Amino acid sequence: MTLTWPIVAAVLFAALLHASWNALIKSGHDTSLDTALIHVMGCFVAVPLVLWVGLPVPAAWPWIAASLVIHIGYYIALAGAYHHGDLGLTYPIMRGLGPLLVAVILSLSGGAIIDEKLPLATLLGVVGISGGVLLVGMSRVAGGSHRRALQFALLNAAIIATYTIVDGIGVRTSGNALQYVALLFMLDGLPYFLLVMHGRGKAERPAAWAHMRKRWPLALLGTLASLSAYAIALWAMTRAPVAAIAALRETSVLFAALIGTRLLKEPFGARRAAGTLCIVGGVVALRLAQA
Repeated sequence: MTLTWPIVAAVLFAALLHASWNALIKSGHDTSLDTALIHVMGCFVAVPLVLWVGLPVPAAWPWIAASLVIHIGYYIALAGAYHHGDLGLTYPIMRGLGPLLVAVILSLSGGAIIDEKLPLATLLGVVGISGGVLLVGMSRVAGGSHRRALQFALLNAAIIATYTIVDGIGVRTSGNALQYVALLFMLDGLPYFLLVMHGRGKAERPAAWAHMRKRWPLALLGTLASLSAYAIALWAMTRAPVAAIAALRETSVLFAALIGTRLLKEPFGARRAAGTLCIVGGVVALRLAQA
């Protein structure tokens, strides 16, 4: 499996889509409900897609089931991170540590988990991207007020690494990324939505429904961006090393930083610029490792 420039370009586009729907969540005043709305709408969007492309092979279903459970934890931690910290702090940390953990786990496993051997240049590329992402994120850390946000972000980094490996195995088992992601999205959003609505209680639910009626057009855009971004990433994992794609996907932090700066009025400084250079260097190293 080789990481070609067309695959790099596709994953970078997926990164832009991923950053966009995360910024959409952060732009609202109810992160938990917006997260739930975006993903429950994915259930309905995915139904015609499943009818069109069909179901994945039965051998992939256990991996989808495992991914569904892991993603519930992901959504809870994601909403918690955005509730306690801004996009520019929490998003880079969650997305930066994830691929680094994937690379470490796969390297230590010696091919037992996924039959891939990562050359030194690939590992250096992953480290460069992850280090740059973390540098961008850590530029926002000051004082103890961010502690709770950091706890959620670090927890989610471990969750991201876990579902990346699970879905990497699952999509390769399936052999069809679109079938895999369509079924995953059709089943994925409802459990978290029900969990969020249950936590609102009867008194708060009318306000929650009113919020969703107002936000659903934007949420639909977030749903389409989320589904497309993950479909592209999983497709890429069938054609290139999982650790490399996981790292490339997290270049979304650059788009998130720009979105946060331009639209959410979050500051951009020298550390973010330095982090950007590390990320770019990591991307080049990943590609050269496959040359």
